[in-house]
Amino acid sequence: MNMPLDDREGFAAFLLRLRGRGGAVPKALIAAFEATPRRGFLNGQYHSIAWSDGMLPIECGEAIEGADLQAAVIASLAIEPGNRVLEIGTGSGYTAAVMSRLAARIVSVDRYKTLAEQARQRFEALGIGNVIVRQADGSNGLANEGPFDRIVAWAAFDNLPRFLLDQLSSGGIVIAPIGPEEGEQVLAKLTKVGSRFEREDIGTVRLQPILRSVAAVI
Repeated sequence: MNMPLDDREGFAAFLLRLRGRGGAVPKALIAAFEATPRRGFLNGQYHSIAWSDGMLPIECGEAIEGADLQAAVIASLAIEPGNRVLEIGTGSGYTAAVMSRLAARIVSVDRYKTLAEQARQRFEALGIGNVIVRQADGSNGLANEGPFDRIVAWAAFDNLPRFLLDQLSSGGIVIAPIGPEEGEQVLAKLTKVGSRFEREDIGTVRLQPILRSVAAVI
């Protein structure tokens, strides 16, 4: 992909950080990030730091997670080509766009109409046709649309979201932050085994708590 020079430099620095953390970075994941123009999901003032590890503001008082965290989460999801993925928290749409290159179908929900509409426009402009975006309350998943093979939440639950077990296919994976509204949360990877979860904690994060209901105005 033809990136501007400073964008290529930012992307190269991002790759170095990933490799510096040890462990192999899947080639398909790197290709998906490289093929998804990150700048197009950010306001112009943040283009020069698009590939940074810090969170950057987007509309509706929300933020896009740092590129490193996004890569770690998507890698841990271990998405396979035929997978159906539920994303709770569309935000800018960037992570759904990356995952669209790895999965068969993505359903992404956000409580903000503005974010859902902007993401939809970005997908259309990029010719991404396997992502469905909805303004919806994702705090309980999407019970009537499962099962999903992978579920990822970009907002924190105060307790283990056991209700998502029913929305997962056998062997499916949920990645979600679990913990208090204030302070750090544990990023948990939950794999469905029979009628229970196997849990593996893969890091700590500070993300906003999941909010119930959809936003009335924005």
